[in-house]
Amino acid sequence: MYREEIETCETTEVHEDLVRLVHETMPEEGVLYDLAELFKVFGDSTRIRILFVLFEAEVCVCDLAEALNMTQSAISHQLRILKQSKLVKSRREGKSIFYSLADDHVKTIIAQGMEHVEED
Repeated sequence: MYREEIETCETTEVHEDLVRLVHETMPEEGVLYDLAELFKVFGDSTRIRILFVLFEAEVCVCDLAEALNMTQSAISHQLRILKQSKLVKSRREGKSIFYSLADDHVKTIIAQGMEHVEED
């Protein structure tokens, strides 16, 4: 398999002003860890499929299971992860629980991700 080599500098020269800027603007390690954990949630195609359904409408577990041809148990497991990550929220209406995207940030992340993967 062909592996493209990464180009590197021909000399070793540290650009102190750039390094200083990085040190001044880099978020704390805990924040970076939380961000990495959030992006891990997006690393599962089932969760992405659920988010795409919720991108369009507020639905219950039964609707999600039918739309995605999955069991309610499998959907519930993924919704638990999405809810813990604050990507979805729920509300009760009678005997049904309806799920939706937590906020517009989630829509933005999904939309920008799609834009990125569809680039030429």
